[in-house]
Amino acid sequence: MPDAKDEDASAFLERVRRSGITVDRNGRFIHEGEEVRHEGLRRALFRWLDRLPPPDGRYILRLDAERFAYLTVEDTPLVATSARREGQTVWLGLTDGSEAPLDARTLTLDQAGVLRCRVRQGRIEARLGPAAASLLSEHIENGPQGLHLRLEDAVFPLS
Repeated sequence: MPDAKDEDASAFLERVRRSGITVDRNGRFIHEGEEVRHEGLRRALFRWLDRLPPPDGRYILRLDAERFAYLTVEDTPLVATSARREGQTVWLGLTDGSEAPLDARTLTLDQAGVLRCRVRQGRIEARLGPAAASLLSEHIENGPQGLHLRLEDAVFPLS
């Protein structure tokens, strides 16, 4: 059973791990009301972006296994701002400057009609912006089982 001292240490760590950094709906880092514009710092923040495993699941900025800070994410931490297709592979251009293959098995469509998927080995969620969603919409069909994405012979249901 944890004693009061352990609980105080845990509460202290919880408090100091709050970074005050937010990722807004457009995938921009905001600190103290201002967008982080320094390109080197922005790249580092994206490199450190991670997510704690369930059941916690909070987004963090991870320096190593023991050192991390929490951040607030308004929607998804990454936005796919572009997409291009090469055969059955769809490549997403992400707000962190990287390009990632779409794992179509993780593609979802929410109640508002927004497409989302998982990137970085399934740890991070990305929302598909208008340009990326437009490319995919050309391959979305409505069948007996509902909406699905068709890429050549592969069919992926949209949940």
